[in-house]
Amino acid sequence: MANLVKSIIYNIYGVVQGVGFRPFVHRIALAHRITGKVINRGSFVEVVAQGSDEDLQNFRNALAAEAPERANIVDIKEQVVELEVFEEFSILESQADKGAIFIPPDIATCHQCRKELFDPADRRYLHSFINCTACGPRLTILEALPYDRERTSMKHFPMCQACEKEYYSLASRRYDAQPVCCNDCGPEVYILGSNLRGGTAITECRKLLMQGKIAAIKGIGGFHLACDGRNIEAVNRLRELKHRPRKPFAVMMNNVDTVRKECILSEKALSWLDGCEKPILLLAKKSDCTLPDILAPGNPTLGVMLPYAPLQMLLFDYPDGVEFTDTLVMTSGNVSGAPICRTEEDAWQEISSFCDIILSHNRDIRLRADDSVMRLYNNEPYMIRRSRGFAPLPIKVDLPLKGEVLAIGGELKNAFCIAKDQLFYIAPHIGDMEDVRSNEALKDSVKLFSELLECKVDRTISDMHPGYHTTGIAGELSSNVLKIQHHYAHILSCMAENNYLEPVIGVAMDGTGYGSDGTIWGGEILLASPDKFERFTHIAPFPQAGGDAASREGWRIAVGLLEKYLPEQAGKYAEKLDLCSSVEYKMLSAMIKNNINTVVSTSVGRLFDGVSALLGIARNSTFEGDAAMSLEFAAQRWYEANKDDLPGIDSSFAEKGIMATDELFIRLANERIKGVDVGFLAYSFHKLLADMITASCVQARSLSNVNVCALSGGSFQNMLLLDLCREKLLKNGFRVLLHKLVPANDGGISLGQALYGVYNIKQF
Repeated sequence: MANLVKSIIYNIYGVVQGVGFRPFVHRIALAHRITGKVINRGSFVEVVAQGSDEDLQNFRNALAAEAPERANIVDIKEQVVELEVFEEFSILESQADKGAIFIPPDIATCHQCRKELFDPADRRYLHSFINCTACGPRLTILEALPYDRERTSMKHFPMCQACEKEYYSLASRRYDAQPVCCNDCGPEVYILGSNLRGGTAITECRKLLMQGKIAAIKGIGGFHLACDGRNIEAVNRLRELKHRPRKPFAVMMNNVDTVRKECILSEKALSWLDGCEKPILLLAKKSDCTLPDILAPGNPTLGVMLPYAPLQMLLFDYPDGVEFTDTLVMTSGNVSGAPICRTEEDAWQEISSFCDIILSHNRDIRLRADDSVMRLYNNEPYMIRRSRGFAPLPIKVDLPLKGEVLAIGGELKNAFCIAKDQLFYIAPHIGDMEDVRSNEALKDSVKLFSELLECKVDRTISDMHPGYHTTGIAGELSSNVLKIQHHYAHILSCMAENNYLEPVIGVAMDGTGYGSDGTIWGGEILLASPDKFERFTHIAPFPQAGGDAASREGWRIAVGLLEKYLPEQAGKYAEKLDLCSSVEYKMLSAMIKNNINTVVSTSVGRLFDGVSALLGIARNSTFEGDAAMSLEFAAQRWYEANKDDLPGIDSSFAEKGIMATDELFIRLANERIKGVDVGFLAYSFHKLLADMITASCVQARSLSNVNVCALSGGSFQNMLLLDLCREKLLKNGFRVLLHKLVPANDGGISLGQALYGVYNIKQF
């Protein structure tokens, strides 16, 4: 009979594929005199360990405490068994297995690889695809799990002998690094439509950028459009070509020193900016910032990222003698409303007219992943767009039920979510669904994710809005569709991210969403739990005339508010405040009175647009949130200048426990006519709205005994409103749930939809 000894089987769940986890386990096993084996099961890593009780305990401690930086361990399950004796510790080939699956996100180039990239003595000197076990693409080159080379787009590039030796050597930094390659065996960069390749192609692109030209550059998850961030004419030209007159451009700066020179950079912000995710981070500009304002017109912040791929590093620092800028505009390579271009065919068809050169490469992108965008709030991350580096890391929710659902997401800022039991996988940002290309990208991505996660899309959650493209797509993908109200989904998203499933007072401050009563909602106080909600109160309803035009033309909202709340003075006020011409006023007034192309709305987003127009800050919006952001910046500037001696603001009407935004608007209109300072009025609007929200929550608490508030919705991207609400709620004794790594805007709504779907799985 075989000699059996005590053995422990560890099943390790989380992001433990593609991060050098198996070689890490091998190293600590040798260090702690452990024999056995480690194998990647696809959904988890399995370790079989034998040794003394003390050595096994030390080995177990090291598994969690010393795991690779890029690993994300969710759970370790242990089982004691008796097995035959292992003479050594070995790494076995991957074997796919059923169970919870963790797809590794893309990881930025590490500092050690960057050092090698510019070391003339290194054999990967100036190699545009340098990577190691700890860095380089994951999700965007992945075709199937487990994450091994033959299941990625690197399968088309057989390793040379030198790379293969490193790949199989435990002593190598590139042991089991799936994208490993070098100048001899890896992908190649080139200029589309020319014979220029490799370093010559990079130099040509650098020259043209410094001549004020625009380049399309293939990255990790799609194409960027780039130009010299210090060349005003080039930036203006890119704005004109993209029909983007005011929306901020993201910039890529060559190094941390440049960021410190132009922006305020805390140590916490630096840890995110230069971490393994390398998102676009919104940073406050310094007062002596030397970059042109046209990068982010009128905006006190700048979206900044550092180079996260070798090709981007080479663009800044290629040793060819070209004097190069320290700042590039690096914006998504797409047509407005369409998803980021993924293939060369996409780039030729859609963005070639926007640029003078296309710098591409022959490593296929399997899945789009736009750059993630975030800022810090109270030294914590506050996500705006969740994509590269973060997606599709799952959110874990301690649910009592099990099931698989697809949540199709929102119509704007779409990012769908697939839930498997307690794990919720939010896909990378896709974009707005008005464009048919976005629709196709959504369906293609759902198909790929379903295959990666080994699940069937037979239960789908969608928004209630009958006209949304996403609602139609949900019906195409499944015959079992459950619909959920938009703002309720926002609140559930915040609850899910905080793993909080008890009843909450949901504060949903958002643009527009289809209400369960058939009207347009947006400024809502909800009593919510994972299975149901009640609309407790909302802002004062007002007419929203003009259909889609109203979301772009805040003056329409302002006139509608005047017609509703100050009907006798509306025409006179509209003329005196230069909101519109007499002809436009008569037309809009007739539309409202006769209910022509007019809906009833409680949208806080549209209220912001209307107040911005009323105060003469922004009459129209050239992108979503444009006018509202301008209103926020005006209020913030006034507050910063006056915070040491704030005047009293009469808030008596805001303490009634109802959202008296009608009275607030009347006050603003009358004081604007009197010539009261616009900055003060902008701040007053934010302050009094926060007071109303708090008063409503206090009243809701008295009736429900619920003392937890969840804040969600796109209007909570407004840092002033968020801060005023949070501080006031905390002073009133509430616990406040906020978003962190899931956007408060519609980019996070699929998480709430998915929570509702799994929690109410029996309704299908």
